[in-house]
Amino acid sequence: MPQSLANALMHIVFSTKERRALLQVSGLREEMHRYLAGVSAKLDCPAVTVGGTSDHIHLLADQSRTIALAEWVKELKRASSLWAKKRDPQWSLFQWQAGYGAFAVSHSQKSRVWQYIDSQEEHHRRLSFQDELRQLLAKHNITFDERYVWD
Repeated sequence: MPQSLANALMHIVFSTKERRALLQVSGLREEMHRYLAGVSAKLDCPAVTVGGTSDHIHLLADQSRTIALAEWVKELKRASSLWAKKRDPQWSLFQWQAGYGAFAVSHSQKSRVWQYIDSQEEHHRRLSFQDELRQLLAKHNITFDERYVWD
């Protein structure tokens, strides 16, 4: 095949370091979401939606065929951490957790995942971030060790 083609929709989840509620100010959180979408777009991974709560992010985006998942997430975190530290004094110590969760999404489920991400505030009135991530990992048959998931 002379041409490389791909269509990979990814749901990426990561938290602030120690799940600190650094994104609790709604306006700043929305700016962070827009910034992450912009970084992702520059990497040729256009975001469908970005959401989350005061301590974590969900990103639904099309992964480019030219970037590895780990490099994509690394650059999202690097660029947004630098931006946050310059953006607001209250974020001078801003950090993301070391790891992340990434889940392939069928295009038939795109609307469902999109709605799920956009309703994070409501969702987390009933469920903690840790329980949410445990459910996502179980749903996608990802084995994990609790000792190494939380930082």
